[in-house]
Amino acid sequence: MSKKKFDELTKKREEAKLAGGKERIEKQHEKGKYTARERIEKLLDPDSFVEIDEFVIHRETAFGMGKNKMLGDGVITGYGTIDGRKVFIFSQDFTYHGGSLAEMYGLKICKVMDLAMEVGAPVIGLNDSAGARIQEGVKSLASYCWIFKRNTLASGVVPQISAIMGPCAGGAVYSPAVTDFTLMVKETAHMFITGPDVIKTVTGEKVTFEELGGAMTHASTSGVASFASEDEDDCFMQIRKLLSYMPSNNLEEPPRINTGHAPDDVDESIDDLLPEDSNKPYDMRDVVTKVADSGEFFEVHEHWAKNMIIGFARFDGRSVGIVGNQPAHLAGTLDIDASDKCARFVRFCDAFNIPVITFMDVPGFLPGTSQEWGGIIRHGAKILYAFAEATVPKITIITRKGYGGAYDVMSSRHIGADLVYAWPAAEIAVMGPDGATNIIFRKEINKAKDKAKKRAELAKKYREQFAHPYIAAGLGYIDKVIFPHETRQLICKGLDILSSKRQTRPPKKHGNIPL
Repeated sequence: MSKKKFDELTKKREEAKLAGGKERIEKQHEKGKYTARERIEKLLDPDSFVEIDEFVIHRETAFGMGKNKMLGDGVITGYGTIDGRKVFIFSQDFTYHGGSLAEMYGLKICKVMDLAMEVGAPVIGLNDSAGARIQEGVKSLASYCWIFKRNTLASGVVPQISAIMGPCAGGAVYSPAVTDFTLMVKETAHMFITGPDVIKTVTGEKVTFEELGGAMTHASTSGVASFASEDEDDCFMQIRKLLSYMPSNNLEEPPRINTGHAPDDVDESIDDLLPEDSNKPYDMRDVVTKVADSGEFFEVHEHWAKNMIIGFARFDGRSVGIVGNQPAHLAGTLDIDASDKCARFVRFCDAFNIPVITFMDVPGFLPGTSQEWGGIIRHGAKILYAFAEATVPKITIITRKGYGGAYDVMSSRHIGADLVYAWPAAEIAVMGPDGATNIIFRKEINKAKDKAKKRAELAKKYREQFAHPYIAAGLGYIDKVIFPHETRQLICKGLDILSSKRQTRPPKKHGNIPL
């Protein structure tokens, strides 16, 4: 073959790498952002990336677009590996038309998503786009819909991760919203349906980009962002760690690794973790880190709905999903956001064969008109639906309180937990001693001369009679009352015995979760 042909190929490859030009690449760097190609290189294993559709160009002629074409059309797509495991990836290139999405651009993304589903590998989207390419009109909107449809089809088949590294506005936000996890880079990432200018025009509200749709806004207030990354390098580290806990697809088991932490290697200081006073708070994350392999807990949604903790850990090298009430925030009560946070995570774990370990310390649902009018009944039902629907191994540890309907929904034996253990301090009843005393002994208290003293006496008597785990254990609702230091070993053994668990559900198209 002639050297001329080789030279032509080399020239085109160099042209594709140049993207929107050196000047725009420099502007990208000035904003503290990597280019689309640099991001792929930093995220994937060295020299593993194989590009697809490198020379695709748009076919629009209106508005002078026929003279404004770039190889790749503003998005880089392909596949590679992370820690030696296959992944498919697309990286939006802000240096060409602001990374705006158009017809051919969308088809490139769809191609890698189709391949990912056929091969059974995760899809990672690196988002940095001004939105739909206005010059292509409805074709841009169609491209969004093609992507949304594939996001939906891929949901529960292969893991989908979205990293927001620049603007993501309008219709563009709905693809990340359907994916399993969304990471946002502080300061540079913004997500919103309508921007500050439109909001000011329509409602009169004045709000900055950061206040409206910055990383911490979505990580702490809206719950849209699973992680708020300090910078792009931190974001890549989080993606790699996240993938290490999950299988490549729904037909595989999660990876099991040798952490060097033996099941019987326990931290006995856990016995002293709970306060003597059952109304005093403690941090449930301390419980998790004292029992998990190497004390590692990779928390998801750390800043949102803090009365619930979720995330990943390992026991004897096995990947598990962690769900727990957080007594250090709102006493660990369940509210609307905590319910959504818990239910979606449990459903993800169930979709990808990841066992769920639940640490229960819940005094009830958060009371108040804002919760009732906001639909806590509907949202709270999501938790019980998610746990009851899940067929993965489920182990529940009741560390302290388990009251009322909140006890029921937090992966109790009654909605399908496989193994349930309780610490000696566990209190399992319809409600707490104080509330129960006011109802059961109302007449007796009202007749007493010193009502406060009588109420305290009766509450103490009720606590001694009912606020312990032994009634539930006597009914077989709890498999074993355990010392806290036995928790790690029993979870490891439980996961081992449940590893061959098989459970079927009635045949149906799908259930109707109370969204």
